[in-house]
Amino acid sequence: MKQFLFLILICVTGGVAAQESEDKILTFQEAVSIALRNNVTLAQQKNNLEAAQMQRTASLVNMAPTVNINAFAQQFNGNSFNQQQGRAVNGVRDAVNGSLNASLPLFNGFNLVNSVKQTSNQLEAQSYFVKRTTEDVINTVSSQYLQVLLDIELLRIAVENLEAQKVQLDQIKEQVNVGSRSPVDEYNQLGLTKASELRMLQAEINLTNDRAMLTQTLLIDPFAEFEVEKPTWSLEEVILVDPNPEAMYTLAKENRGDLLRAINTEEASRYGMMATRGLMAPALGAFFSYGSAYNYQHDIPDSILANNPSINRPFEDQFRTDNVYKSYGLQLTIPILNGFQARNRMVQQKITYRNNKLQRDNTEIIVKTDVLRASKNFQVGKTAYQVSQAQLDAAELAFQLESERYELGITNFVDFAQANRQLVQAQTDKAQAEYRLIFQKILLEYATGTLKIEGIQD
Repeated sequence: MKQFLFLILICVTGGVAAQESEDKILTFQEAVSIALRNNVTLAQQKNNLEAAQMQRTASLVNMAPTVNINAFAQQFNGNSFNQQQGRAVNGVRDAVNGSLNASLPLFNGFNLVNSVKQTSNQLEAQSYFVKRTTEDVINTVSSQYLQVLLDIELLRIAVENLEAQKVQLDQIKEQVNVGSRSPVDEYNQLGLTKASELRMLQAEINLTNDRAMLTQTLLIDPFAEFEVEKPTWSLEEVILVDPNPEAMYTLAKENRGDLLRAINTEEASRYGMMATRGLMAPALGAFFSYGSAYNYQHDIPDSILANNPSINRPFEDQFRTDNVYKSYGLQLTIPILNGFQARNRMVQQKITYRNNKLQRDNTEIIVKTDVLRASKNFQVGKTAYQVSQAQLDAAELAFQLESERYELGITNFVDFAQANRQLVQAQTDKAQAEYRLIFQKILLEYATGTLKIEGIQD
């Protein structure tokens, strides 16, 4: 019975431990999702997008009539004009006024129309800014995540090399003890072992630093222990990709958020310039006002009120009948001289438009450069990976043969150590070429503006 309970306890503990272990694994797609959720810059740009949406809505509403209700109450003590009596009175008088006012712009040099187009383009530009910022976050996390994976691989290579050097050192020590090897071989192997240990420590430092950088980008607790998981990407499929710079540039012109943002920003500034020009043209508007008032004169003798009941008529009669008024008409405004304020704004908008046009041209060159660089680097990365694989195969065979020759005493320690260094370097080069090729595939999508979290597979 005790053994049975002990077995259950082990199973439960093992299950909990396995669950905790699973919780500590950070997949590539999870890392990207966390970064998109926590990134400060992306969150700020989304807030700016919300503000741009409100600005566009406000510009649309500006074309509709403006309606206000005005009301105020006051008391006069002294000479004042009593609207109810139609004359000036001296004394204490209460007055209540209310009105409904409306105005509608009929023509203002197309200022409002161009303002709507300006804010619409600004909204589009901000939405593309959010899109490109999202791609920036994915690109950054991809680079850092793959760097951590590379560090883990390089640390594994360093550890395996150190273990092999330790085994070799033990063998040489035994050979020195029996007199088949010179003591200098033991010292040389000891130096080679210590050098391997130093490389292992440096690889561990690099892993710690790059892991910390990843946690900082993801805005997660750096004290939390986690393991990264290598994505199940197929290098064979990656190698089959054959990018065409011309086709990539065509795709980039349709999808690159920074280029589309520059185009919409240029258009927004052009409409802003036209909207400012409208302020220099005559403006025509319609207005309508409906209102009424109530007056109450204090300290009037009853004898006077009895003979003149119209002095303080009831509120209902005054406000709904006696003092009702309506006012409507057209208003024409012709700007003549306003201290060059409109002209100053016009010049500022024109300069903004010119600068944004230059920015658009510059962005087009940047996009072309990014596309060309990404395609060329990917082609070089494929060749480098294939070369590194051939280099590793040759280095492994050379080290195997050199080890056999060294064991037979045919070659010296210098040649054996050189073969070992070449093997370790070939393993390192192959690992770097593999992860560099994977990242170059991501850079292809980043350069064309098609990098999305939906397209990332673990």
